[in-house]
Amino acid sequence: MEKFRMYMTGICPYCHLAERYLKSKGVNEIEKIRVDQNPNDRDEMMRLTGRRTVPQIFAGDIHIGGYDDLVALDQAGGLSALLTPRDEDTTPLVTNINDLA
Repeated sequence: MEKFRMYMTGICPYCHLAERYLKSKGVNEIEKIRVDQNPNDRDEMMRLTGRRTVPQIFAGDIHIGGYDDLVALDQAGGLSALLTPRDEDTTPLVTNINDLA
């Protein structure tokens, strides 16, 4: 399973929805980066994603997008590839979200 991280704020309802959605899919650990507490983290998020809104969700180095993007990826069947444990020696790492759906 890829490691998940999410750029978020404490009051964002979509951030909390995204966290609950991921947990319902079996993701136990999400690195939460609070952009409302550190302007440098917001700058980093914008540099990595080109977006200003939260949440911004990553699975490993793959930028999923926001909550709606997460749900759409799951409905298209692409999220399961990021949730499946992989053998580090034999399974290729997905590096582009477009390869998932």
